[in-house]
Amino acid sequence: MNRFETDQDIPKITEFDMGGTESVPESVSFVETVSVKDGVECDTYTFNDDPSKDLAVVRVACAHKTPLQRVVEGTRTTEGYIGGEGTLRVASQDGEVRVYEFGPGCENQPVEIRVGDIMQWEAYGATNLTFFEVCVPPYKDGRFENLIEE
Repeated sequence: MNRFETDQDIPKITEFDMGGTESVPESVSFVETVSVKDGVECDTYTFNDDPSKDLAVVRVACAHKTPLQRVVEGTRTTEGYIGGEGTLRVASQDGEVRVYEFGPGCENQPVEIRVGDIMQWEAYGATNLTFFEVCVPPYKDGRFENLIEE
């Protein structure tokens, strides 16, 4: 069974840099760790100087996937790679499918997800996949719709 270390063994961050050309480090505060589903958990954070957005740092255990989700609402949803090996699949409303491959040595290039897009992260390497998600406005229930996987 793929399980994560206890919460005490996972260091919490105090500063976050989204990456990209104009990104600057921002001060964040840890809120809680949430179990999303078997093999997927996330640490949630607030931005200390910007209440218009929030941050989730998500860990996906080897051979696991995040829920298949449609973005239902929100102004901006940004996904980005932190570490491990895996993919991010994004299907737009017009049927275009983009697949982003991540692994050691990959630079983080944040991916903007639009309302109506369907997305899923999958860890396929020998280590857990870690990624971030920044939500504007901050996440609330109903932002994403979990879809039934086939």
